[in-house]
Amino acid sequence: MATFKRLLAWISDLRIAIGLLLVIALASALGTAIPQGELRESYLEGYSDKPWLGFVNGSMILRLQLDHVYTSSWFLALLAWLGLALILCSWRRQWPALQAALQWIDYQEPRQLSKLAIAETIASPPKNESIDKLAAHLHQQGWQVQQQPGRLAARRGIIGRAGPMLVHLGLVLLMLGAVWGSLGGHRLEQFLAPGRSLDLLNRDGNSHLKLTLTNFGIERDPAGRPEQFRSKLELLEPGQDTAKLHEVSVNHPLRFHGLTVYQADWSLAAITLQLGRSPLLQLPLRTFPELGEQVWGLVLPTNPDGSEPVLLSLTSEAGPVQVFDATGERLASLRPGGPTAEVKGIPIRVVEVLPASGLLLKRDPGVPLVYIGFLITLVGGGLSMIATRQLWAVGDPENECLHVGGLCNRNLAGFANELPSLLAAAVPQQ
Repeated sequence: MATFKRLLAWISDLRIAIGLLLVIALASALGTAIPQGELRESYLEGYSDKPWLGFVNGSMILRLQLDHVYTSSWFLALLAWLGLALILCSWRRQWPALQAALQWIDYQEPRQLSKLAIAETIASPPKNESIDKLAAHLHQQGWQVQQQPGRLAARRGIIGRAGPMLVHLGLVLLMLGAVWGSLGGHRLEQFLAPGRSLDLLNRDGNSHLKLTLTNFGIERDPAGRPEQFRSKLELLEPGQDTAKLHEVSVNHPLRFHGLTVYQADWSLAAITLQLGRSPLLQLPLRTFPELGEQVWGLVLPTNPDGSEPVLLSLTSEAGPVQVFDATGERLASLRPGGPTAEVKGIPIRVVEVLPASGLLLKRDPGVPLVYIGFLITLVGGGLSMIATRQLWAVGDPENECLHVGGLCNRNLAGFANELPSLLAAAVPQQ
């Protein structure tokens, strides 16, 4: 039993909890620095030539579960340990401290008050009724008072004692919500072009929601840099005939029946061309990372046998569309909706460029717990700032004086400075 108690004391030690917080913060930094949730091959290839920090290669990242830090077994174990430490600390220390604070302590002798952090003796004639006047004044100042013949006990700010327990409770709920969201949540990032739909399935494989992108717009500044993305969505539930219309933009996500849709990114989906008098051709675009971070394009043959291809590249839906031959020489610059240009004897006209909206869909069942835990933590932190003050007074008719003593868990010096004015207002000296 003694060993078990020592173990509980060690687990709930404040220094251990601080150490756990530092380790969890460091682990979270690792999860931010190393891309999470990518394919196994991407880590093996990406960190083979250039190891992270000079020595952490792809195999080590996979072995240490650094590719999914927040759902790794060791990270969840750290959260569980910290949660257990907070629960034990509340159970072994904060709860007894709160119970003790709620109980009234009845000091009856002046010598008992002299041992308190603040102790003072003032003159009080026998007929001055100092105890009654002090009790009435403390009541007016918002103190709780328990009065006995010839003595009193008063306290103020006792609710502050509940603050640390609420902080611990809020942190535990926050961690439970985060773990629940990591293990039970779902995340999907999808690029949709206007007119395209996405069917979301439930766990049984049945259609849960049909999401259709009706329009996507990019707002740019005078220099052409994107400032805001807006997606207009239609959400159709099974069994419903009418779709619900919503708009999603950056920093303005959509929350619908536990599903959160974020405007995360943008891309270029397709380009519509007309070659001579041909029908309109809508051709898909792909990225060319070797040409730049945000460069899209397609390779277009100019002969029936596929020879002499040209590259059409662009960086925005507004163009221009640059046309290059196999040697890298620029042959033409086309604007969407602009005039036709001849490339290697073929008239080419760019009708339009179709942008795609990058949507991030998240279902996180732990979000309510996280919000509740965060709220409780804030409330507990605010209550913890409230100082708990306790005051006792014992009359001494024989020596015609009043003995006063007090305790305060915060700002003891401020309470000591306030006490003389409190007593002077209640027990004016002759």
